[in-house]
Amino acid sequence: QLVESGGGSVQAGDSLRLSCVASGPHFNRYWMGWFRQAPGKYREWVASISDSGSSTSYSDSVEVRFTISRDNAKNTVYLQMTSLKPEDTAVYYCAARSILSTEYENWGQGTQVTVSS
Repeated sequence: QLVESGGGSVQAGDSLRLSCVASGPHFNRYWMGWFRQAPGKYREWVASISDSGSSTSYSDSVEVRFTISRDNAKNTVYLQMTSLKPEDTAVYYCAARSILSTEYENWGQGTQVTVSS
């Protein structure tokens, strides 16, 4: 089970940090990702991090502004978001995929981020 938190309503230029806590064993055997879905749009990938945390990747729209990280001792993955823009408004989801899989199999319920201009 994945549970996100940290969403909210902010002004453009502000920062937020999202957290996603995973329950169950072997968190360090999963790649973790953040996705988002804006109203009327398809869900899009935002960032991902390897099981060890040594490798990260970002979509072009958030690179430089967002940072994904994880603490395997706490079974938690984070998304630090800075310089937020109105177009970042969406429901943000974290997801997990086994290192043996190519697809994200487990999803959280999402947390709303609203950025006003």
